[in-house]
Amino acid sequence: MPEPEEVKRDKPGLRARLQRWWLLGIERFGTEGSHIDLVWAAVLGFTGAVATIAFREGIHLFQLLLSEHSTSLVETARSLAWWQRLILPAGGGMAAGLTLQAARRFIGAHTASDYMEAIVIGDGRIPIRESLARSLSSLASVASGGSIGREGSMVQLAAVTASMLGRTSSQSGPRLRLLVACGAAAGITAAYSAPIAGALFISEIVLGSIAMDTFGPLLVAAVVSNVSMRALTDYGAPYQMPPFPVIAGREMWLFVGLGVVAGAAAPLFLGFLDNAKRAFARVPLPLALRMGIGGLIVGGISVYVPEVWGNGYSVVNSLLHHEWLWPAVLILLLAKIVATAATMGSGAVGGIFTPMLFFGAALGLLFGQAAHAAWPAVTSQPFAYAIVGMGALLAAGTRAPLMAILMIFEMTLSYEAVLPLMLSCVVAYFVARTSGGMPMYSAVSHREKGSGTQGAWQSLEIAQLIKTTQPCVGIDARFADIRRAFVEHPVRFLYVLDGDGMFRGVISLHDVNQHLLGGGPPGEPGARELLRTDMPLLTPQMKLGDALQKFFAHQGERLPVVASLEQPRFIGAVSKTDLLMQIQSAAAG
Repeated sequence: MPEPEEVKRDKPGLRARLQRWWLLGIERFGTEGSHIDLVWAAVLGFTGAVATIAFREGIHLFQLLLSEHSTSLVETARSLAWWQRLILPAGGGMAAGLTLQAARRFIGAHTASDYMEAIVIGDGRIPIRESLARSLSSLASVASGGSIGREGSMVQLAAVTASMLGRTSSQSGPRLRLLVACGAAAGITAAYSAPIAGALFISEIVLGSIAMDTFGPLLVAAVVSNVSMRALTDYGAPYQMPPFPVIAGREMWLFVGLGVVAGAAAPLFLGFLDNAKRAFARVPLPLALRMGIGGLIVGGISVYVPEVWGNGYSVVNSLLHHEWLWPAVLILLLAKIVATAATMGSGAVGGIFTPMLFFGAALGLLFGQAAHAAWPAVTSQPFAYAIVGMGALLAAGTRAPLMAILMIFEMTLSYEAVLPLMLSCVVAYFVARTSGGMPMYSAVSHREKGSGTQGAWQSLEIAQLIKTTQPCVGIDARFADIRRAFVEHPVRFLYVLDGDGMFRGVISLHDVNQHLLGGGPPGEPGARELLRTDMPLLTPQMKLGDALQKFFAHQGERLPVVASLEQPRFIGAVSKTDLLMQIQSAAAG
């Protein structure tokens, strides 16, 4: 017996159910559509791993072309004659500079949008051609022995891939930023084999929040990236950590001291890099020649200390597993600092995340050797201090102690390392903040300038950011009027006003789509039935800092502005992008 027509309407078919499930996901992230974010995160975890593999293989190819070797860069440097060590980094630096100059001339790449900027203050769009040109330049610098991290370019390439896929599928600004963040988390995981730390890096440093609506997709992207790397390649973890010893109670104070040393050293090192950049910027030469000079400095140092080539993976592993005399460690540390400053200061494209791990290992080893020489009966072997020093300097440099703790823990997989790591990283973080130095990443810098009562922008009001033209409907609007308004305006929420212009709430596109697909109550609900009243409200006199906290709680792109909370006469709306750009401008000024 056939079912009545009204029963059929109440039981949507498979296609309608699939459409409803998909439409739930294309709502603003942070609402009911988070499951689609997880699907996207899995896709981007795989593509991020593939992008990282492509960059690594590109480095090997460039090494073969430049030096006929594809082993580690330090081994390559040791196998070359002294004059080859001298000129190869210089030639690679010039090639990298010429690539950037050509990009500026032919595609107008004066500045390429960094993935952090695209997430924090942008709309998730990363220029593809400019980023690819910078990746090619980074390949030339790294493969020729530049003292710089290759991982920064790997992460950028993974984020660019995510941005490209998101733009191709016409994702909205908030969702596109989340997708770029997932791509970056996948890139970090693929580079360091540390999925938890990779996700936390983006949450703690870039997003500045560990909300599950965003942290969940980041974790999925990181896990899929790690699984993909294991399945597609034979790459292992970059650092082979020795078993961590059990630390006695009295020795914990030494790790507190290591945290103090690392917290004081990190701002000095970052300041030295900034001074090197300013010094090279004053040299009246084209970029290619400046980068060639930077490479020549690296080459000159490598004639005597070939270990300065590359990002230092093999040298750190040697420090952890072999005995080094302290004068050799000190010479290596100073030589690597100068080589890194010359490479980055001259304009090379790359990261300093891995060099920071190198400096932390060398600094921790020196500290451990001194402690072991003074109190041999109560101290562990110096390599334990090298491991903790990696995390402490990273925590001080990035201002992200939780990420640093988890990254070293994932590398060691040792509970014995956790307690000294926690002490050193937290102490290093507070010492670095007290010093007033700038962190490694601009995203943290902007957030620190704007946090607390000392932020200059905190006293500014949002009045000048209000846009008065916003799609609204009346409290008595019919369903057909609401549907027409959504068709005419590409928004996620309609603002509902009463006859006196008072703000009553919002209508979500998600709720309308759910009703159209048969998931809502029977009949055609009007504005009163679809009304939501949980939207945070802003007022013209509200400070930028208070408004930013409202956005953190809402995770939306726009918030309505009313005359006052007591008399909520609707005025307009403020977008998160405009707010963040205003904060950045005020903090920079």
